[in-house]
Amino acid sequence: MIERGRGRIVNIASIGGKVSIPHLLPYGCAKFAVTGFSEGLHAEVKKFGVNVLTVAPGLLRTGSHLNAEFKGKHEQEYGWFAVSGTNPLISVSAESAARQIVAATRRNQAELIVGWQAKVLAHAHGVAPGLTSEALALVNKLLPDARGAGKEKKTGRESQSTVTRSPLTMLGKRAALRYNQQ
Repeated sequence: MIERGRGRIVNIASIGGKVSIPHLLPYGCAKFAVTGFSEGLHAEVKKFGVNVLTVAPGLLRTGSHLNAEFKGKHEQEYGWFAVSGTNPLISVSAESAARQIVAATRRNQAELIVGWQAKVLAHAHGVAPGLTSEALALVNKLLPDARGAGKEKKTGRESQSTVTRSPLTMLGKRAALRYNQQ
């Protein structure tokens, strides 16, 4: 790309690579690394005509929640993740995200945050990182407490409950079928 004098690189990170989300620390650390690498690479290769786009999506409806691993109170952890990750008010369809990524790539953007919720969170963190961390600490109080739970990992598929079998996760189930997550 440098020899040719043009090119485009798209790195998919996560909103978790811009704002640390409770119960997702190992994931967030990896995504922070992707974000930092991608932003640094953009700065280094832009002068050669190569554009690097860092994509930070919020929750996407891909069906991957079925194969994600959960520890602690895995049924409760999976429950909040499955419901929020398949809710159309909170998550974004993979098709919509793909269209946005293609458009941002064509425009040679350096960053794309996918989903209004992710945009609000990233903006709030940028303006008031301490306040955002405190707000997320309050959110964490609503999430399942791991004390007294085992260290065994189970997939989402193994952590089903009445809630996750309900119509609340219908869009996630459809996405799982469409994207071969079954």
